[in-house]
Amino acid sequence: MKNAVIGNNKQKANLIVLGAVPRLLYLLQQSSSSLELRTECAVVLGSLAMGTENNIKSLVDCHIIPALLQGLLCSDLIFIEACLRCLRTVFISPVTPVQLLYTDPTVIPHLMSLLSRSRHTKEYITQIFAHCCKTPEHQTVLFNHSAIQNIAPLLISPSDKVRMQALKCFSVLAYENTQVSMTLVNVLVDGEQLSQVFVRMMQRDKPIEMQLTAAKCLTYMCRAGAIRTDDNCIILKTLPCLVRMCSKERLLEERVEGAETLAYLMEPDVELQRIASFTDHLVSMLADYFKYPSSVSAITDIKRLDHDLKHAHELRQAAFKLYASLGSNDEDIRKKITETENMMDRIVSGLSESSIKVRLAAVRCLHSLSRSVQQLRTSFHDHAVWKPLMKLLQNAPDEVLVMASSTLCNLLLEFSPSKEPILDSGVIELLCSLTQSDSPALRVNGIWALMNMAFQADQKVKVEIVRALGTEQLFRLLSDPDTNVLMKTLGLLRNLLSTRPHIDQIMSSHGKQIMQAVTLILEGEHSIEVKEQTLCILANIADGNTAKELIMTNDDMLQKIKYYMGHSNVKLQLAATFCISNLIWNEEDGSQERQDKLKDMGFVDILHKLTQASDPNLCDRAKTAMQQYLA
Repeated sequence: MKNAVIGNNKQKANLIVLGAVPRLLYLLQQSSSSLELRTECAVVLGSLAMGTENNIKSLVDCHIIPALLQGLLCSDLIFIEACLRCLRTVFISPVTPVQLLYTDPTVIPHLMSLLSRSRHTKEYITQIFAHCCKTPEHQTVLFNHSAIQNIAPLLISPSDKVRMQALKCFSVLAYENTQVSMTLVNVLVDGEQLSQVFVRMMQRDKPIEMQLTAAKCLTYMCRAGAIRTDDNCIILKTLPCLVRMCSKERLLEERVEGAETLAYLMEPDVELQRIASFTDHLVSMLADYFKYPSSVSAITDIKRLDHDLKHAHELRQAAFKLYASLGSNDEDIRKKITETENMMDRIVSGLSESSIKVRLAAVRCLHSLSRSVQQLRTSFHDHAVWKPLMKLLQNAPDEVLVMASSTLCNLLLEFSPSKEPILDSGVIELLCSLTQSDSPALRVNGIWALMNMAFQADQKVKVEIVRALGTEQLFRLLSDPDTNVLMKTLGLLRNLLSTRPHIDQIMSSHGKQIMQAVTLILEGEHSIEVKEQTLCILANIADGNTAKELIMTNDDMLQKIKYYMGHSNVKLQLAATFCISNLIWNEEDGSQERQDKLKDMGFVDILHKLTQASDPNLCDRAKTAMQQYLA
């Protein structure tokens, strides 16, 4: 059987169909079988596992994993190695559920105890760990069973394969894991710090896979806060190594992994973004990601060309991700990116690609660039980026929607030339529907975009927003559990209630409900920022001609303003004083009656006290208000 199936997928499939697997597993598990027989069974099963994914499914369905794990309890090393080799082959297949390694809690400690038995046990067990560590729970299980202490010595093993698998283990253990990363920093291997071992593994004479994986380890430790971003091992070693991985000479998957890891490394750090943008012409090097593989590629290996054509979209995704990360803070870098050949056209076509990952990465890149006032005014306008963006918003999955709607928020800022055409395209209904989403991020973006749209807008646009959103939804958003949603909704209200005719018109139709909402927020348990924003809305209402009567006839509201004028927080005192200032302003009808009423309620005494306030702004505002009484 063994000789028939080696290298022959057809024969493997035939044997599986004929029912060989249960029989082999039966013989493997019989204690009466000789060790030679049990070992041969494990070898044949291992060979069957080398076939197609369907073969692996059949093996897993026959419960091969528990049988082989049970076999590891035998004392014979050759049999153990045969079982491990087969387990390794089964576990590295994408169709095998990795959870099967963790069902029996005795398995991981037993594997740790077998680790140092031979070169093969080291290689297979670390490979199994590297493939089966997929979640934070898996990381914790391995960490708690001393994975770090057991695997660290293998980094200086004489065997390349063992070193490589140990390195992979550390990259999956450290990913987004502070506990592991903080522990790794203090580990010594043969008297040398682990981070220095990783640095040595990034040298140019080492295999590419080793350089890349060592760079990933240091990247993950850095992102988890265990290594500073200005540490030499990051700036002088890891970052240049990852930039090297992006060059044309590298294979497609190396370029993809290099770019994605580099994007992750520098995402939060503007200094690393600046350094990377000047390293090896990275910005123009990434432009090649869009031209590969072309029909004139120098690839002689036809299999390789076929593979790369199928995976070229991964390169585009990686380039967009890296551009997004590079341009997330620095204006000069953004300019450099948009001036790269056909960059905006590439982003626009990326927004409508069939691959969801490319669309997401393209919109991330667009969002990063849309933080630039200059780009919004120039390249975004020249390329009518808003059109494909609006199309993308029609029925995209949530993660794309979040990025696309964030970008739209920036395109709706008042200095953006795209604001007008977007308004004409019927975007208001779309944004109102986002505010009803279950996802807080989408609710925030929907309301944020409406807030930007309402800023200094025409009466017509404001009326349309209120109509499309509906007062019920507006007030539902004012009691949203998410503070960001609440803040943006207050911002929208504040923008709607600006300029007198607008204030009067909106308050005449919705005044009662708005005053109710203001009361609820001022009485509720809310942050200083929320209350300050609410008092600013009240100050806008107090600036209306007819709207101010809604405050003057509401003694409860006046008492609240009085309370906030005496509050311990200066911001709240300022906003409340501004309300009173607007109510008693001289040039307006009925100002005398309002001044008298507020004087009787004790506001003049409070203003007088505030003219001696230690905060200069508050002091000035109180003095300005007092002058209204003296004029």
